[in-house]
Amino acid sequence: MSLTLSDVKRIANLAQLDMTDAHAEIALGELNGIFALAEQMQAVDTTGVAPLSHPLAARLPLPLRLREDVVTEEDHRADYQAPAPATQDGLYLVPKVIE
Repeated sequence: MSLTLSDVKRIANLAQLDMTDAHAEIALGELNGIFALAEQMQAVDTTGVAPLSHPLAARLPLPLRLREDVVTEEDHRADYQAPAPATQDGLYLVPKVIE
């Protein structure tokens, strides 16, 4: 896939970018370079290659450092909502501002 100069200008217009013709030419070259790299990566045969959880996992075993999923803090919602003018079911009530 490659872009044309009109594609770059249309994308810049959609993104509301003010792009000069010189800058559009530079962006065109850079974007086409990115697409060329993506096509090269897609062409690589990866059958039989297991996905890695970490870039270094292929060289050395990395155990996952997980912590226990436990509550470590107290619930202070009632304390935080005490000074509020109005609350209901744990939510702050505010005046309607949109008609």
